[in-house]
Amino acid sequence: MMDKGNSSAVTEFVLLGLTDNPQLYLPLFVMFLFIYVITVIGNLGMIMLICTQSQLHNPMYFFLGNLSFLDLCNSSVIVPKMLAGFVSESKGISYSACVLQLFLFIVFSDMECILLGLMAYDRYVAICNPLLYTVIMSKKVCKQLMAVVYIVGTMDSIAYTYCTFRLSFCNSNIINHFFCDIPPLVELSCSDTHFSEIVMFILVAYVEAGSIGMILVSYGYILNTILRMRSAESRRKAFSTCASHLTAVGIFHGTVLFMYLRPSSSYSMDQDKWASVFYTIIIPMLNPLIYSLRNKDVKHALIKILGHMCLLKGSEMVSK
Repeated sequence: MMDKGNSSAVTEFVLLGLTDNPQLYLPLFVMFLFIYVITVIGNLGMIMLICTQSQLHNPMYFFLGNLSFLDLCNSSVIVPKMLAGFVSESKGISYSACVLQLFLFIVFSDMECILLGLMAYDRYVAICNPLLYTVIMSKKVCKQLMAVVYIVGTMDSIAYTYCTFRLSFCNSNIINHFFCDIPPLVELSCSDTHFSEIVMFILVAYVEAGSIGMILVSYGYILNTILRMRSAESRRKAFSTCASHLTAVGIFHGTVLFMYLRPSSSYSMDQDKWASVFYTIIIPMLNPLIYSLRNKDVKHALIKILGHMCLLKGSEMVSK
Protein backbone atom coordinates (compact mmCIF):
# COMPACT_ATOMS: atom_id res chain seq x y z
CA MET A 1 0.00 0.00 0.00
CA MET A 2 1.06 3.59 -0.68
CA ASP A 3 0.78 6.74 1.37
CA LYS A 4 -2.59 7.00 3.11
CA GLY A 5 -3.05 10.56 2.04
CA ASN A 6 -3.22 9.47 -1.55
CA SER A 7 -6.78 8.77 -2.77
CA SER A 8 -5.50 5.77 -4.73
CA ALA A 9 -3.51 4.42 -1.78
CA VAL A 10 -4.22 0.76 -2.54
CA THR A 11 -2.16 -0.79 -5.34
CA GLU A 12 -3.31 -4.36 -4.68
CA PHE A 13 -6.33 -6.02 -3.12
CA VAL A 14 -6.48 -9.37 -1.33
CA LEU A 15 -9.48 -11.59 -2.07
CA LEU A 16 -10.34 -13.69 0.99
CA GLY A 17 -12.48 -16.03 -1.11
CA LEU A 18 -15.47 -18.08 -0.03
CA THR A 19 -13.91 -19.58 3.09
CA ASP A 20 -10.80 -19.38 5.24
CA ASN A 21 -10.89 -23.12 6.01
CA PRO A 22 -8.01 -24.77 4.06
CA GLN A 23 -9.65 -28.19 4.37
CA LEU A 24 -12.46 -27.00 2.09
CA TYR A 25 -10.16 -25.66 -0.65
CA LEU A 26 -9.74 -28.91 -2.57
CA PRO A 27 -13.40 -30.04 -2.58
CA LEU A 28 -14.52 -26.50 -3.51
CA PHE A 29 -11.91 -26.34 -6.27
CA VAL A 30 -13.12 -29.65 -7.73
CA MET A 31 -16.79 -28.65 -7.46
CA PHE A 32 -16.41 -25.22 -9.08
CA LEU A 33 -14.06 -26.55 -11.74
CA PHE A 34 -16.72 -29.12 -12.67
CA ILE A 35 -19.40 -26.39 -12.78
CA TYR A 36 -17.18 -24.18 -14.94
CA VAL A 37 -16.46 -27.02 -17.40
CA ILE A 38 -20.21 -27.71 -17.69
CA THR A 39 -20.79 -23.97 -18.20
CA VAL A 40 -18.22 -23.73 -20.99
CA ILE A 41 -19.40 -26.91 -22.73
CA GLY A 42 -23.08 -26.00 -22.37
CA ASN A 43 -22.82 -22.43 -23.62
CA LEU A 44 -20.30 -23.14 -26.38
CA GLY A 45 -22.44 -26.10 -27.43
CA MET A 46 -25.54 -23.89 -27.56
CA ILE A 47 -23.72 -21.26 -29.65
CA MET A 48 -22.39 -23.88 -32.08
CA LEU A 49 -25.81 -25.54 -32.33
CA ILE A 50 -27.52 -22.26 -33.16
CA CYS A 51 -24.85 -21.31 -35.70
CA THR A 52 -24.82 -24.66 -37.54
CA GLN A 53 -28.50 -25.69 -37.55
CA SER A 54 -30.63 -23.85 -40.10
CA GLN A 55 -33.89 -24.52 -38.21
CA LEU A 56 -32.51 -22.39 -35.37
CA HIS A 57 -31.75 -19.39 -37.58
CA ASN A 58 -34.52 -17.14 -36.31
CA PRO A 59 -34.65 -14.16 -33.90
CA MET A 60 -35.47 -16.23 -30.81
CA TYR A 61 -32.32 -18.31 -31.17
CA PHE A 62 -30.25 -15.35 -32.31
CA PHE A 63 -30.93 -13.78 -28.91
CA LEU A 64 -30.42 -17.12 -27.16
CA GLY A 65 -27.00 -17.47 -28.81
CA ASN A 66 -26.05 -14.02 -27.51
CA LEU A 67 -27.32 -14.98 -24.04
CA SER A 68 -25.03 -18.03 -24.08
CA PHE A 69 -22.11 -15.83 -25.15
CA LEU A 70 -22.74 -13.40 -22.27
CA ASP A 71 -23.06 -16.25 -19.76
CA LEU A 72 -19.80 -17.77 -20.98
CA CYS A 73 -17.98 -14.43 -20.73
CA ASN A 74 -19.43 -13.56 -17.32
CA SER A 75 -18.44 -16.91 -15.84
CA SER A 76 -14.95 -16.65 -17.35
CA VAL A 77 -14.43 -13.25 -15.73
CA ILE A 78 -15.07 -14.67 -12.24
CA VAL A 79 -14.35 -18.40 -12.00
CA PRO A 80 -10.67 -18.74 -13.15
CA LYS A 81 -9.47 -16.23 -10.55
CA MET A 82 -11.67 -17.88 -7.94
CA LEU A 83 -10.21 -21.32 -8.75
CA ALA A 84 -6.67 -19.93 -8.57
CA GLY A 85 -7.40 -18.72 -5.04
CA PHE A 86 -8.08 -22.30 -3.91
CA VAL A 87 -4.72 -23.67 -5.11
CA SER A 88 -2.41 -20.67 -4.74
CA GLU A 89 -1.02 -19.10 -1.60
CA SER A 90 -1.20 -15.71 -3.27
CA LYS A 91 -4.74 -14.29 -3.17
CA GLY A 92 -3.81 -10.83 -4.40
CA ILE A 93 -5.32 -9.02 -7.35
CA SER A 94 -3.82 -5.78 -8.64
CA TYR A 95 -5.80 -2.56 -8.48
CA SER A 96 -6.09 -2.38 -12.29
CA ALA A 97 -7.11 -6.06 -12.54
CA CYS A 98 -9.79 -5.46 -9.91
CA VAL A 99 -11.11 -2.48 -11.89
CA LEU A 100 -11.17 -4.59 -15.07
CA GLN A 101 -12.89 -7.52 -13.38
CA LEU A 102 -15.64 -5.31 -11.96
CA PHE A 103 -16.07 -3.51 -15.29
CA LEU A 104 -16.41 -6.75 -17.28
CA PHE A 105 -18.69 -8.35 -14.69
CA ILE A 106 -21.08 -5.36 -14.79
CA VAL A 107 -20.90 -5.19 -18.61
CA PHE A 108 -21.96 -8.78 -19.13
CA SER A 109 -24.49 -8.78 -16.27
CA ASP A 110 -26.19 -5.60 -17.51
CA MET A 111 -26.23 -6.87 -21.08
CA GLU A 112 -27.88 -10.09 -19.94
CA CYS A 113 -30.43 -8.12 -17.93
CA ILE A 114 -31.41 -6.00 -20.95
CA LEU A 115 -31.29 -8.98 -23.30
CA LEU A 116 -33.81 -10.90 -21.19
CA GLY A 117 -36.18 -7.95 -21.69
CA LEU A 118 -35.64 -8.06 -25.47
CA MET A 119 -36.28 -11.80 -25.50
CA ALA A 120 -39.65 -11.13 -23.84
CA TYR A 121 -40.44 -8.57 -26.56
CA ASP A 122 -39.47 -11.15 -29.20
CA ARG A 123 -41.95 -13.64 -27.68
CA TYR A 124 -44.62 -10.90 -27.64
CA VAL A 125 -44.20 -10.25 -31.36
CA ALA A 126 -44.09 -13.98 -32.20
CA ILE A 127 -47.31 -14.78 -30.29
CA CYS A 128 -49.32 -11.56 -30.62
CA ASN A 129 -48.29 -10.57 -34.17
CA PRO A 130 -47.23 -13.83 -35.85
CA LEU A 131 -47.99 -12.64 -39.41
CA LEU A 132 -45.68 -9.63 -39.00
CA TYR A 133 -43.01 -11.46 -37.00
CA THR A 134 -40.45 -11.81 -39.78
CA VAL A 135 -40.94 -8.17 -40.76
CA ILE A 136 -40.79 -6.65 -37.26
CA MET A 137 -37.96 -8.92 -36.08
CA SER A 138 -35.86 -8.88 -39.25
CA LYS A 139 -32.14 -9.73 -39.14
CA LYS A 140 -31.30 -6.03 -39.41
CA VAL A 141 -33.57 -5.10 -36.51
CA CYS A 142 -32.20 -7.94 -34.33
CA LYS A 143 -28.62 -6.80 -34.96
CA GLN A 144 -29.58 -3.20 -34.16
CA LEU A 145 -31.26 -4.29 -30.91
CA MET A 146 -28.17 -6.25 -29.90
CA ALA A 147 -26.00 -3.23 -30.68
CA VAL A 148 -28.16 -1.20 -28.29
CA VAL A 149 -27.72 -3.91 -25.63
CA TYR A 150 -23.93 -3.78 -25.95
CA ILE A 151 -23.77 0.03 -25.99
CA VAL A 152 -26.08 0.53 -22.99
CA GLY A 153 -24.33 -2.23 -21.03
CA THR A 154 -20.92 -0.69 -21.69
CA MET A 155 -21.97 2.85 -20.78
CA ASP A 156 -23.71 1.64 -17.63
CA SER A 157 -20.64 -0.36 -16.58
CA ILE A 158 -18.39 2.68 -17.08
CA ALA A 159 -20.64 4.64 -14.70
CA TYR A 160 -20.66 1.83 -12.10
CA THR A 161 -16.90 1.37 -12.26
CA TYR A 162 -16.23 5.10 -11.98
CA CYS A 163 -18.59 5.48 -8.99
CA THR A 164 -16.87 2.55 -7.24
CA PHE A 165 -13.24 3.42 -7.87
CA ARG A 166 -13.59 7.16 -7.32
CA LEU A 167 -13.71 6.13 -3.66
CA SER A 168 -10.60 6.02 -1.50
CA PHE A 169 -9.32 2.68 -0.20
CA CYS A 170 -6.79 3.68 2.43
CA ASN A 171 -7.84 1.73 5.55
CA SER A 172 -7.52 -1.81 4.25
CA ASN A 173 -7.00 -3.73 1.01
CA ILE A 174 -8.63 -7.00 2.14
CA ILE A 175 -11.85 -7.82 0.25
CA ASN A 176 -14.11 -10.29 2.03
CA HIS A 177 -15.29 -11.81 -1.24
CA PHE A 178 -14.14 -14.07 -4.08
CA PHE A 179 -14.18 -11.32 -6.73
CA CYS A 180 -14.22 -7.53 -7.00
CA ASP A 181 -17.90 -6.76 -6.52
CA ILE A 182 -19.49 -3.43 -5.66
CA PRO A 183 -20.83 -4.07 -2.09
CA PRO A 184 -17.53 -5.34 -0.57
CA LEU A 185 -15.56 -2.57 -2.28
CA VAL A 186 -17.95 0.11 -0.99
CA GLU A 187 -17.73 -1.39 2.49
CA LEU A 188 -13.93 -1.27 2.25
CA SER A 189 -13.81 2.43 1.35
CA CYS A 190 -12.62 5.01 3.89
CA SER A 191 -14.29 7.94 2.08
CA ASP A 192 -17.90 9.13 1.95
CA THR A 193 -19.81 6.58 -0.15
CA HIS A 194 -23.23 8.28 -0.01
CA PHE A 195 -23.09 9.86 -3.49
CA SER A 196 -21.72 6.72 -5.17
CA GLU A 197 -24.30 4.50 -3.50
CA ILE A 198 -27.16 6.75 -4.62
CA VAL A 199 -25.93 6.89 -8.22
CA MET A 200 -25.36 3.12 -8.39
CA PHE A 201 -28.75 2.42 -6.80
CA ILE A 202 -30.42 4.64 -9.43
CA LEU A 203 -28.51 2.92 -12.24
CA VAL A 204 -29.35 -0.62 -11.15
CA ALA A 205 -32.96 0.37 -10.50
CA TYR A 206 -33.16 1.97 -13.96
CA VAL A 207 -31.76 -1.08 -15.76
CA GLU A 208 -33.80 -3.52 -13.69
CA ALA A 209 -36.99 -1.46 -14.08
CA GLY A 210 -36.47 -1.21 -17.85
CA SER A 211 -35.91 -4.94 -18.25
CA ILE A 212 -38.63 -6.07 -15.83
CA GLY A 213 -41.05 -3.48 -17.24
CA MET A 214 -40.53 -4.79 -20.77
CA ILE A 215 -40.97 -8.37 -19.53
CA LEU A 216 -44.17 -7.61 -17.60
CA VAL A 217 -45.77 -5.61 -20.40
CA SER A 218 -44.81 -8.21 -23.03
CA TYR A 219 -46.14 -11.11 -21.00
CA GLY A 220 -49.27 -9.17 -20.12
CA TYR A 221 -50.10 -8.96 -23.84
CA ILE A 222 -48.98 -12.56 -24.36
CA LEU A 223 -51.25 -13.84 -21.57
CA ASN A 224 -54.19 -11.87 -22.97
CA THR A 225 -53.58 -13.34 -26.44
CA ILE A 226 -53.19 -16.90 -25.15
CA LEU A 227 -56.41 -16.74 -23.11
CA ARG A 228 -58.31 -15.72 -26.25
CA MET A 229 -57.04 -18.71 -28.24
CA ARG A 230 -59.78 -21.25 -28.89
CA SER A 231 -57.54 -24.24 -29.35
CA ALA A 232 -56.08 -25.88 -26.23
CA GLU A 233 -53.16 -27.12 -28.34
CA SER A 234 -52.40 -23.56 -29.49
CA ARG A 235 -52.44 -22.34 -25.89
CA ARG A 236 -50.15 -25.16 -24.80
CA LYS A 237 -47.71 -24.46 -27.64
CA ALA A 238 -47.67 -20.73 -26.85
CA PHE A 239 -47.02 -21.37 -23.17
CA SER A 240 -44.23 -23.84 -23.97
CA THR A 241 -42.35 -21.27 -26.06
CA CYS A 242 -42.31 -18.91 -23.05
CA ALA A 243 -41.57 -21.41 -20.27
CA SER A 244 -37.78 -21.48 -20.67
CA HIS A 245 -37.50 -17.71 -20.84
CA LEU A 246 -39.72 -17.18 -17.81
CA THR A 247 -37.62 -19.65 -15.82
CA ALA A 248 -34.39 -17.84 -16.75
CA VAL A 249 -35.96 -14.44 -15.99
CA GLY A 250 -37.19 -15.53 -12.56
CA ILE A 251 -33.81 -16.92 -11.52
CA PHE A 252 -31.76 -13.98 -12.83
CA HIS A 253 -33.88 -11.03 -11.72
CA GLY A 254 -34.80 -12.60 -8.38
CA THR A 255 -31.13 -12.94 -7.48
CA VAL A 256 -30.12 -9.47 -8.75
CA LEU A 257 -32.95 -7.75 -6.87
CA PHE A 258 -31.98 -9.58 -3.68
CA MET A 259 -28.31 -8.67 -4.01
CA TYR A 260 -28.33 -5.04 -5.13
CA LEU A 261 -31.62 -3.29 -4.38
CA ARG A 262 -31.07 -3.23 -0.63
CA PRO A 263 -29.68 -0.60 1.74
CA SER A 264 -25.99 -1.10 2.50
CA SER A 265 -26.79 -1.59 6.20
CA SER A 266 -28.49 -4.92 5.39
CA TYR A 267 -25.44 -6.47 3.73
CA SER A 268 -23.73 -9.39 5.41
CA MET A 269 -20.62 -10.23 3.40
CA ASP A 270 -20.21 -13.74 4.75
CA GLN A 271 -23.76 -14.59 3.66
CA ASP A 272 -23.92 -12.47 0.50
CA LYS A 273 -20.75 -13.84 -1.05
CA TRP A 274 -22.32 -17.30 -0.97
CA ALA A 275 -25.45 -15.85 -2.55
CA SER A 276 -23.19 -14.27 -5.20
CA VAL A 277 -22.10 -17.77 -6.23
CA PHE A 278 -25.59 -18.30 -7.59
CA TYR A 279 -25.74 -15.44 -10.09
CA THR A 280 -22.06 -15.47 -11.07
CA ILE A 281 -21.46 -19.22 -11.38
CA ILE A 282 -24.68 -21.24 -11.17
CA ILE A 283 -26.93 -19.19 -13.47
CA PRO A 284 -24.47 -19.28 -16.44
CA MET A 285 -24.44 -23.07 -16.07
CA LEU A 286 -28.24 -23.37 -15.74
CA ASN A 287 -29.30 -21.25 -18.73
CA PRO A 288 -28.18 -23.63 -21.51
CA LEU A 289 -29.68 -26.55 -19.55
CA ILE A 290 -32.99 -24.70 -19.13
CA TYR A 291 -33.23 -23.83 -22.82
CA SER A 292 -32.08 -27.23 -24.07
CA LEU A 293 -34.24 -29.38 -21.78
CA ARG A 294 -37.43 -27.31 -22.18
CA ASN A 295 -37.14 -26.43 -25.87
CA LYS A 296 -38.21 -28.93 -28.54
CA ASP A 297 -36.35 -27.20 -31.39
CA VAL A 298 -33.06 -27.29 -29.49
CA LYS A 299 -33.59 -30.92 -28.47
CA HIS A 300 -34.42 -31.95 -32.04
CA ALA A 301 -31.35 -30.12 -33.39
CA LEU A 302 -29.16 -31.77 -30.76
CA ILE A 303 -30.59 -35.23 -31.53
CA LYS A 304 -30.03 -34.58 -35.24
CA ILE A 305 -26.35 -33.74 -34.67
CA LEU A 306 -25.81 -36.70 -32.34
CA GLY A 307 -27.49 -39.01 -34.85
CA HIS A 308 -25.30 -37.68 -37.64
CA MET A 309 -22.19 -38.21 -35.51
CA CYS A 310 -23.24 -41.79 -34.72
CA LEU A 311 -23.77 -42.52 -38.43
CA LEU A 312 -20.34 -41.14 -39.27
CA LYS A 313 -18.73 -43.20 -36.52
CA GLY A 314 -20.61 -46.29 -37.65
CA SER A 315 -19.55 -45.84 -41.28
CA GLU A 316 -15.91 -45.43 -40.18
CA MET A 317 -16.06 -48.67 -38.18
CA VAL A 318 -17.58 -50.52 -41.15
CA SER A 319 -14.90 -49.21 -43.50
CA LYS A 320 -12.19 -50.47 -41.15
